[in-house]
Amino acid sequence: MVLTDAEIAVANARGEARKAATPAVVSVRYDRRVGRVVIALSTGLELAFPPTAVQGLEHVRPADLVDAQISPSGLGIHFPRIDADLYLPALLEGFLGSRRWMAAELGKRGGASASAEKAAAARRNGRLGGRPRKIAAEA
Repeated sequence: MVLTDAEIAVANARGEARKAATPAVVSVRYDRRVGRVVIALSTGLELAFPPTAVQGLEHVRPADLVDAQISPSGLGIHFPRIDADLYLPALLEGFLGSRRWMAAELGKRGGASASAEKAAAARRNGRLGGRPRKIAAEA
């Protein structure tokens, strides 16, 4: 499969957008005292979870979780002793809120898109007087 320069540019833009929308990992460690992997993010938020809750880490020994490495992008974590990787966006999506809340957050992202078509449609609608007023229901 041969990639074109345009496809590479699109993939790079998609990667940059992902990096801008996701906090980066600044440190990762295994806390033996509580039996959890602790990930510190660039936002100041810390995530802690038992390794048994993560696919690929279910059967590891605590000694296998030391020396974790952060990827250059800050979005991945590699555990060299067991050759396992975690991708931060996948960990964050769907685990920090209810399904309903996550669906609302995804809807906000989609509604916040700023395409040329969306801007033109908003201008056309504005020339028509904007959104119609709601008529109050009679009691």
